[in-house]
Amino acid sequence: MKNKKFKQNNFQATRSIQPKAMARTRADVMVWKNALAMAQHIENPKMFPYYNLVADMMLDAHATSQIQNRKQKTISTNFSIKKTSGETHKELTTLLQKSHWFNEIISQILDSQFFGYTLIEFNRTEDNLLVDLVPRQNVLPQKGIIVKDYSDDKGLDYLNAPEYGTWLLDFGKTSDLGLINKAIPHILFSRFAQSCWSELCEIYGIPPRVMHTNTQDPNALRRAEKMMMDMGAAAWFIIDDTEKFEFASTGVPANGDVYNGLINLCRENISLLFSGAIIGQDTKYGSRGKEHSSLEILQDLVNADQTLVEEYMASKVLPALYAIGILPEDGLTLAYDQTEDLTELWERTKDILPYKTVSNDWLKEKFSIEITGDRTLSPQGQQFAWNPDDFFG
Repeated sequence: MKNKKFKQNNFQATRSIQPKAMARTRADVMVWKNALAMAQHIENPKMFPYYNLVADMMLDAHATSQIQNRKQKTISTNFSIKKTSGETHKELTTLLQKSHWFNEIISQILDSQFFGYTLIEFNRTEDNLLVDLVPRQNVLPQKGIIVKDYSDDKGLDYLNAPEYGTWLLDFGKTSDLGLINKAIPHILFSRFAQSCWSELCEIYGIPPRVMHTNTQDPNALRRAEKMMMDMGAAAWFIIDDTEKFEFASTGVPANGDVYNGLINLCRENISLLFSGAIIGQDTKYGSRGKEHSSLEILQDLVNADQTLVEEYMASKVLPALYAIGILPEDGLTLAYDQTEDLTELWERTKDILPYKTVSNDWLKEKFSIEITGDRTLSPQGQQFAWNPDDFFG
């Protein structure tokens, strides 16, 4: 995979970036809107408030699972590296499929849809290729510069650098902030609902203790305080004999249904955004047909993701890898293996079996059927009918 001439990256933008600690503060819709306004500012854009917020939003388990579920379907799919003649380069295909850095490139291409404009940098060692994401906080794509400190206004002009297009590759539109931007309000509302529900559990799970006593008597008041402190960790207060305490009531049962409904609504919208459907979550109204349709919708999105990867590989990645001496020849392309509907293929195979001879090796490869010989025809002259459910469940 390596040419004789060993090339190095002289730009090395990621090594010049100054790491900074990210402040963890409570985020709300106003924080999101302000960060969005700074990222979309025409004259002086700042990306770090928005992408610091995105990093915080990715602590949400549901959003993370939806993104990873969709990405892994592409990363785990087999592909082939094709020569200009259309022939598969088997050796190179095997090497790249087992290469961590090549899968990292694919992952970054996919991330350009979820998180917006993506800039990566290659750095080469004797035995490996390093793929580094240039932190989005430090990239101002509208100006084409990389800032060492993400609060700076001036930095490295990467678009006009000779390494751009070989050692530096970008994916996505400069103005795109990714699908995560549309998910942020749902994540914020879900967090709010979970926080309120947690407070509700604290209040109603361990109700506060109330003691009535004569608050005008210092001895009685001290005795009451000591008793309440010695009785456990629940909240407590002391009121006078003439005072009364009760929980306010809105007519809605205090069982968390309101918060649970808001959380489910937010999660459903996040699922629709990233997966195109709600898959495996609605156990009350779910059905096998509904799940099957949802999986087909997700597969359509995955097919589009794979097409995007194929386009970027042909136009940017593979030519760059050849230019820096990683690939042995130019003009290579990547093509994902098309998944087959085995149930439909089996039905078509059964229909042709009475008229044509089908290779035993092909049957074993496609359906994992161990063929030991030909079956004797029944007295009616009909061949034994195999049930596809025996193989596909």
